[in-house]
Amino acid sequence: MLNSSPILQTTNLTKSFGGRQSLADVSFHVHPQECLGIIGPNGAGKTTLFNLLTGFYTPTTGTIFWQQNPIQSRSPAAIARLGIARTFQNIRLFKQLSVLENVRIAYDSHLNYTPFGALLRTPFARHQEKGSSKKALELLDMLGMADLREQPAGSLPYGFQRRLEIARALALNPKLLLLDEPVAGMNEHEMEKILELLRWVHREFSSTFILIEHHMDFIMELCPRLLVLDFGSLIAEGSPSEIKKNQRVIEAYLGTET
Repeated sequence: MLNSSPILQTTNLTKSFGGRQSLADVSFHVHPQECLGIIGPNGAGKTTLFNLLTGFYTPTTGTIFWQQNPIQSRSPAAIARLGIARTFQNIRLFKQLSVLENVRIAYDSHLNYTPFGALLRTPFARHQEKGSSKKALELLDMLGMADLREQPAGSLPYGFQRRLEIARALALNPKLLLLDEPVAGMNEHEMEKILELLRWVHREFSSTFILIEHHMDFIMELCPRLLVLDFGSLIAEGSPSEIKKNQRVIEAYLGTET
């Protein structure tokens, strides 16, 4: 049973760039521990929506509520501190650093020693950094990547780079995780592994997900509820079976049967 109060809600969210409207009056909600999917053709406004939710863009009009409080004017860093984390369509890892270091950096963002303490390598600073390394290794072990901890992130196979990016996002201890095309560029075997991983994360971490994805089988198997965007407007909402039968969706995205 989903909590009756949405963790995130938007009201009449609109974003224009010059004279072009990228998103138009989009209103939706997501509940705690829900896995919500967003689909639509290229240019439908999906990534623009993620950029609005995470503070990279400011809405032209409309409101974003996080736990019933408006956040649309906050910075990306402030929104991340509220518990909203994201991955990107184009993987953004520190590719020269090790797998462990990539995850530890995310844990280090929670540390509360002073820059002066870090510079002098005080016992308190060293203790906190050691704790970050331990947590990072524990998370990698949970995700089946502990054996790769010393590998440079850029040397990993593509599917493991995606897995590492998800691990970094989880290290931020988010209440809401936004996943932008988590299986882009993957083969069927790699997609199945990420599907298993996300199901496990959703169960073990009681995570709330919002996913953008073009692979229909993947997102319809993972997400019980879908939103469909087209030309910046929300044209449909419902279960995968309802979306498959929706005529507007068929015409806009899924294609008509021949």
